[in-house]
Amino acid sequence: MTPDSPLPPIPARSWAIIDSTLREGEQFARGNFKRGDKIEIARALNAFGAEFLEVTTPMVSAQTAQDIRTLAGLGLKAKILTHVRCHMDDVQRAVDLGVDGLDLLFGTSSFLREFSHGKSIGQIIDTASEVIGWIKQHHPELQIRFSAEDTFRSQEADLMAVYRAVSALGVHRVGLADTVGVATPRQVYTLVREVRKVIHEDCGIEFHGHNDTGCAVSNAYEAVEAGATHIDTTILGIGERNGITPLGGFLARMFTFDPQGLIDKYDLELLPELDRMIARMVDLPVPWNNYLTGEFAYNHKAGMHLKAIYLNPGAYEAIPPGVFGVGRRIQAGSKVTGKHAIAYRARELGLHYGDEALRQVTDYIKALAEHGELDDAHLEQVLREWVSA
Repeated sequence: MTPDSPLPPIPARSWAIIDSTLREGEQFARGNFKRGDKIEIARALNAFGAEFLEVTTPMVSAQTAQDIRTLAGLGLKAKILTHVRCHMDDVQRAVDLGVDGLDLLFGTSSFLREFSHGKSIGQIIDTASEVIGWIKQHHPELQIRFSAEDTFRSQEADLMAVYRAVSALGVHRVGLADTVGVATPRQVYTLVREVRKVIHEDCGIEFHGHNDTGCAVSNAYEAVEAGATHIDTTILGIGERNGITPLGGFLARMFTFDPQGLIDKYDLELLPELDRMIARMVDLPVPWNNYLTGEFAYNHKAGMHLKAIYLNPGAYEAIPPGVFGVGRRIQAGSKVTGKHAIAYRARELGLHYGDEALRQVTDYIKALAEHGELDDAHLEQVLREWVSA
């Protein structure tokens, strides 16, 4: 593949988003959503077009169980899933809340088997068989996902035995969870491919990736490339510790493969509103370098960049900002500006300079900017004064 050749297509229709802001997001240090917050989040994500919304287990409290019932009763197009342990008590409490599906989990790594629940792989399979069998008998309308918690610190042979068994029981999806964020993109790709070999063709694969080592977006992409059908996200990536795959980051990555598919599938212009909503609820600013919606995500400053941006924004923007409801900022009054940027700004103001005058005014602006960058008003003042002089 040459540098200018298009990336191989990954159609947006081949995967779905399971947004976990209402579950994983509640495990964020500042994620303490009230019922009104939860309703606002659910409705906003539904308007955006998220296919699934994952909510907290009803085992948290009676209030949480009632909140889940409320969310399930909103009549949203998005399907409501509740995240529960693969345990009969949890499942029996969850099935009567009106949800569309159950996201079961069971730790499979040696860490969790020793220090969390103490069960062997055989016992995990036996318990899963009992729970899944009960759900399918008594609530066949519910979707079922079975996730191996701490997947990437589990033995591959153990994983394949578990995934093969739950697939045979008829779950709708199996989940691969990078619970502590240690997986590399190559590991994710390889494991998804191996899992696909042992499960039924119509069984989906869900990826849940934490961002402890900064790989959540890359790992989510590799999961999809390898055949995953569902990706867990949260707004702004909030979650336990450093959080999980951020919705905006995942969309940015996937937009480069099938932009029209993403435009057709989601109301992308709502992303800034989603990010601001969660930032308000957790009382933190949207990060300055946040994917797509950060304050400086589309800020252009260097002279060479500015020249190209004026001629063709695509030269330095892989993703058009307007698609996601944001704009670009041209920072022409800096010491790294160039004469082309100054000339373009001058023409926007109806001003014109000869070659020598343009060079001189550019040098003057750069010298001024050594002591502090010029904002738009100051830059305009200098350009107009230079013409007058």
